Amino acid sequence: MYELIITEKPNASKRIAEALADGKPIKENLKGVPYYKVTHGNRDLVIGCAVGHLFGLAEKVKSKGFKYPVFDIEWVPNYEVSKSADFSKKYFNVLKKLAKNAKSFTVACDYDIEGEVIGLNIIRFICNRNDANRMKFSTLTKPDVIAAYENASSTLDWGQAEAGEARHFLDYFYGINLSRALTSAITSTGMFKILSTGRVQGPALKIIVDREKEIQKFTPVPFWQIELQGEAKKSPIIAWHKEDKFWDKKKADKVMKNVKNEKTGIVADIERKKFKQSPPHPFDLTSLQTEAYRCFGIKPKETLSIAQNLYTNGIISYPRTSSQQLPKAIGYAKIITALRKNKKYSDLCGDLLKIKNLEPNNGKKTDPAHPAIYPTGVSRRLEDRPAKIYDLIVKRFMATFSTPAVRETMIINIDVKKEIFIAKGSRTIEKNWHVFYAPYVKLEETELPNVKKDDVVDVKKIILHSKETQPPKRYTHSSIIKELEKRSLGTKATRADIVDRLYKRNYVKGESLEATDLGVHIIGILEKYCSKIIDEELTRKFEKDMELIRENKKKKEQILKDAKTVLKDILADFKKKQKEIGKGLNTTFTETRDAMTTVGPCPTCGEGKLSIRKGKFGRFIACDKYPECKTTFKLPMSGGVDVTDKVCEHCKYPVVKMIKKGKRPQEVCINPECPAKKVEIKVKPKKCPKCGEGDMVVRKSVYGAFLACNRFPKCRCIEKINQDGSPVVKKKKKAKKKKKKKKKKAKKQ
Repeated sequence: MYELIITEKPNASKRIAEALADGKPIKENLKGVPYYKVTHGNRDLVIGCAVGHLFGLAEKVKSKGFKYPVFDIEWVPNYEVSKSADFSKKYFNVLKKLAKNAKSFTVACDYDIEGEVIGLNIIRFICNRNDANRMKFSTLTKPDVIAAYENASSTLDWGQAEAGEARHFLDYFYGINLSRALTSAITSTGMFKILSTGRVQGPALKIIVDREKEIQKFTPVPFWQIELQGEAKKSPIIAWHKEDKFWDKKKADKVMKNVKNEKTGIVADIERKKFKQSPPHPFDLTSLQTEAYRCFGIKPKETLSIAQNLYTNGIISYPRTSSQQLPKAIGYAKIITALRKNKKYSDLCGDLLKIKNLEPNNGKKTDPAHPAIYPTGVSRRLEDRPAKIYDLIVKRFMATFSTPAVRETMIINIDVKKEIFIAKGSRTIEKNWHVFYAPYVKLEETELPNVKKDDVVDVKKIILHSKETQPPKRYTHSSIIKELEKRSLGTKATRADIVDRLYKRNYVKGESLEATDLGVHIIGILEKYCSKIIDEELTRKFEKDMELIRENKKKKEQILKDAKTVLKDILADFKKKQKEIGKGLNTTFTETRDAMTTVGPCPTCGEGKLSIRKGKFGRFIACDKYPECKTTFKLPMSGGVDVTDKVCEHCKYPVVKMIKKGKRPQEVCINPECPAKKVEIKVKPKKCPKCGEGDMVVRKSVYGAFLACNRFPKCRCIEKINQDGSPVVKKKKKAKKKKKKKKKKAKKQ
C-alpha cells in the first residue's frame, strides 16, 4: 500500500518525484504514461499525473439538435466528450489503476482554481473519495516541494474548488445556451452556420467593436503647431511655441508673421527639476504579458505558455498570479546567490548582494494563492523565446531590489520677438535600477545645451506645421488584456485565450485588434435585440460572486441558481425575436463571406469576380461566371489565405496574403505566369522518391516553381527548388543537438 500523489502534468510529476525521493525515483511506464515510485522517509509514494483536465461538462441526457435552455449537466471523462481528447484516456486509466492500491491520496496540482478542479474531479470520479490531502507550492524546486509535502493540508481547498466548479458551470451554461440560440436563429432562415459566444467573449468583443465605432465616427479637426529649429552653445535645440496647438489658423499666421526672418532668440527662463524614478514592481501575469509584447512582440497567449513551461521545469515560480508582491519567505539572498552562478548575471547579482537589507519594490496587487513571478535560481539551457522571457523575468526581479533612478527635466523658454518657444529635455543622472533592467528600459533621453539666462540662441528655421487630430488607437494584444483586467472581465489565465478565440472566429483581425464587419454586425444585432448577452456588468457581477465563493462568503448553489434565472429570462426574450435576429445574422454572414472570399475582378472575362472556393483537391480561386468563364488558379493546401485590395505591379492580377504558422505573412500574386516569377528553369529528370513510379516535373504555384510528382493526386510528393532549378538544401542539425543526444546516452549507460 502506498500514498498516491496526483499532479497536473507529466513534467510536474517528474519534478515532484525527484524532489521527494530519498534516493533516485523509479520511473515506470504504462502504455506511454509515466509514473514514479519513491521512498520519502518511512513512506512509500507513487506520483501519477493527469494531462490537464481529464473531465469536461456535458448534458446528462443529450438533446436533439440545438434545443435550449440546457441546465441538467454533469462531469464526464473528456475522451467521451471530444475526439480531440482521446489521448487523455490512457492517463485516466493509469490513474484509475494506481488508485486501486493506494491507501491515501494527495493532490499536487497547480495551486489555483483550475488545478483545484482538476484534482477534485480525479479524487471524486477516479479515486472514489470525497476528499484528499493538498500540497501547496509556488515553485517546483526541491526545498519548496518537500515543504509543501511535509505541510500538506488534510483537505482540499474547498473554497477554491467550489469557485472553480461554479466558473465551469457558469461558462457552460452561457456557452452552450447562447451558442445554440444564435445557431437556431440563423438556421431558421435556411442558412446552417454553427455560431458561438460566451460569458466573457461577448463583452470582450463589444469593447473592441465600440473602439472601432469611435474610430469610424471620428472627424479629424485641423490644428497648427510652430517649431523652432536652432542652435545654442554649438548644440542643436528644438523648441515649440508655448501655445502648442493653434486651433485658429489666423492666430498661427500672426505669430509666423511676427517672427519672420528672425535669426536669433534670447533664453528668457530656465527650469531644472530632479526627481526619483522608483524601480518597477515585480511581475504579475498581466504585466509580464504586456512587457513581453512591448519588448519582443510575443503575444500574451504564447507568453503564458512559455512561462508555464519555465515553471514546470523549476526555473520560475507559478506564472498565473495576480500578485505584484515578493514575500521574504522566498529567500531573496538565496535566489540572487544562485543566479550569480550564471555568468550573464554574475556582476549584477554581486552588486545586489552588497545591499544589507534587500527589499523589493512591491506593488499593491495581491493574490491569495501565489506571490509575484520570480526566478528560482535553478539554471537550464534556454534558447530563442523562452530565453528572452526568462531574461526579462530575471532582470525585472533584480531591478525591484535596486535603488530609484535619478532623472532631470530641463525646460528652456526662448524669446523671439516676445513669442515664447519652449524646449524640453529629460536625462538620466543616476541609472541605478536601469542598469539591472537593461536593455528593457525604454526612456527618452533628450539632453539640452547647458545655457544660461540671456544667452543667445541662433535660429535656423521656424516652421508652421499643419496637422489633424487623430482617432483613438485600436487595442493591441497587450492593451486589450489590460483593459479586460481593468474591467474585471475574465481571469488572469483566460484573457489571452478569449482574445485568441475572437481571432479564430473572424470577429477581429490584424496586429492591432480591428473589429471585422462580422464582429461589428454581430454586436450590432445583439445590442438591438438582446443586449443582456453582451452586458459586461452582468459578467462582472458573476466574477465577483465567484471570488466570494472562494472566500466562503457565498454558496455555489445560490450563484448557479441566480445565473439560471437570468439566462432563462435572456433566452425567453431571445426566442420571441429569433426570426429578426436570424435574418440579421444571415445577411451579415452572407456579406462577410463574400468580402472574405472575393479576390478581385476576373482578368480573363472582365465581367466576373474571382473568389476562393473549396473543391475535391483543396482550395482554389475561380471566376464566379463559371461555366461561361473557366478561369482558375491553384492555392497551396496548407496555411491561411487572406484577400487584399492590392494588384500586382507586374501583371495587374490580384494579390493575396498567404499565412503560414511560425512565418511572416507573405503577399503574392495569384498568377503563376507573372513576369516576376518567370525564370528559365532546367532540372535533371528524376523519379518520384515517394512512389517510385511517377516523374518529378516542374509545377508552378502562387509562390513560384517547385517539383511535383506527375501522378498527382494519387501521389502528392513535392520538393522545393531554387529559381535556378537547383534543389533547396536542408539545413543540417546543429552540432549542439548532437552533443545533447550523446550526453543523454552517456547518462543512461
